Amino acid sequence: MTNKTSTDSKIAVPPVEPSFGWNVYAEQVNGRFAMMGFVLLLLLEFVTGQDLFTWLGLR
Repeated sequence: MTNKTSTDSKIAVPPVEPSFGWNVYAEQVNGRFAMMGFVLLLLLEFVTGQDLFTWLGLR
């Protein structure tokens, strides 16, 4: 019998590489930028005390 450790059962996942068009990599990057933008908008409201539309002069 052989001893199997937890490292023996790992599955190799190929790295996601950039490519053109709608793909998994583009969706991951888009999601990350969306999350960063949302956090930046929250920080903007917290620091200035105004919402985005007021800050832009639309209200």
